[in-house]
Amino acid sequence: MPNENFIDYVKIFFRSGKGGAGSAHLQRTAQDPKAGPDGGDGGKGGDVVLKGNRNLWTLLHLRYTKHIYAEDGGNGTANQCSGRNGKNAVVEVPLGTIVKDPETGAFLCEVLQDGQELCVLKGGRGGLGNVHFKSATRQTPRFAQPGEEGVETWLGLELKVLADVGLVGFPNAGKSTLISVLSNAKPKIADYPFTTLQPNLGMVAYHDHKSFVIADIPGIIKGASQGKGLGIRFLRHIERNAVLLFTIPCNTESIKKEYKILLNELNAYSPELMDKKRILAITKCDLLDEKEIRKVHKKVPDNITVVYISAVTHQNLQLLKDKIWKVLNE
Repeated sequence: MPNENFIDYVKIFFRSGKGGAGSAHLQRTAQDPKAGPDGGDGGKGGDVVLKGNRNLWTLLHLRYTKHIYAEDGGNGTANQCSGRNGKNAVVEVPLGTIVKDPETGAFLCEVLQDGQELCVLKGGRGGLGNVHFKSATRQTPRFAQPGEEGVETWLGLELKVLADVGLVGFPNAGKSTLISVLSNAKPKIADYPFTTLQPNLGMVAYHDHKSFVIADIPGIIKGASQGKGLGIRFLRHIERNAVLLFTIPCNTESIKKEYKILLNELNAYSPELMDKKRILAITKCDLLDEKEIRKVHKKVPDNITVVYISAVTHQNLQLLKDKIWKVLNE
């Protein structure tokens, strides 16, 4: 089961506020018992608004939220007093949150910037008071507009991790160890498959106060694009990475075969992933001497930048960062 502290999809029933009704009040005073219509307008219903918050990294705070309602607008009153507008329902979400139709999967909108506000459901308009319907031939209208109904619907909020570099590899390929050494991330590390059950983000420091974000995506296995292993639950996070860093251990029986399986799974999930820039890191190279590395080099795929590294001994990690930075800025 995925770590309960990482929630990347929620389905919520939203409803915007109903507009307030206009007033059909007729003014009567001691001086003028037939002063005429003075009904005020109804207030606007509240909108449902999503607001980007860079301090949020998950949809965990919405895990048990099934219904979110904006406030209805107030009704108009006498003396042409308008009803107050309903309060918006403002829902803070992490950057990279996508709004989808949960039935069709259709993309609706996306929150990308801190403080950005997207109105996903408009509140109903307030009705006009009877003062608007007064005319020379209709001097005492005894009617007013009702408020416009709000909008209600189920929406799916889906979080895709925003990172410059995504680590792609089979379980136990050394991804968690690598990201823990390169960045400030502290993922779970153990000597068995699927220790990573949630994407981990880390900030990698580079020269001259520069940096880039790296994401450790849970391990892919053959058939992941059809739902095997952790399935496609985390493949979608790779779509947001500018560079894909493939990690394959040096003691793998066939590096080319493993690399091809990884590519096939990415292509089966989304052919657009094939257009992303790639780097191949051969991990756990502290187990090899130079002669053995030359033998391994004969097994690596062609047409891809290859770096031989060891997260344990920090071998070639600076070289790896240089390669990543160069590709990111090409």
